[in-house]
Amino acid sequence: MIFKDRLKEKRTEAGLTQAELAGMAGVTPRTIQNYELGSRRPSNMEIIQRIADALGTTADYLLGSSGAYVMEAQRRYGSSAARDIDELVSEVTGMFAGGRLSDEALDGAMRALNDAYWIAKERNKKYASKRQ
Repeated sequence: MIFKDRLKEKRTEAGLTQAELAGMAGVTPRTIQNYELGSRRPSNMEIIQRIADALGTTADYLLGSSGAYVMEAQRRYGSSAARDIDELVSEVTGMFAGGRLSDEALDGAMRALNDAYWIAKERNKKYASKRQ
């Protein structure tokens, strides 16, 4: 399950409308609608935390491990890196969608790929500065 699904699940469990949740979290109803449609994602952890607090859950639950990787990429290197990680997560998740891996094994594979991405990013940054 991904962020949009977890968000809608928790909002429905709490018996809140999108507008009510938006008011409690300090965002617009359109923002919540976009999050649930999957057309947008929160841009920072503060927004996610406010939504989680309003829903009586945790930011970690709403994000799941893959969402946390995307948020970390956003924080460290901006939206381009977040898109890269999101694409990588989607591809890896799709690769193992047949149920051949447990959630723990899939999370371990994601962590390993995420670590490899950041190592490559750091190495590339080191060499990119020499090319200029």
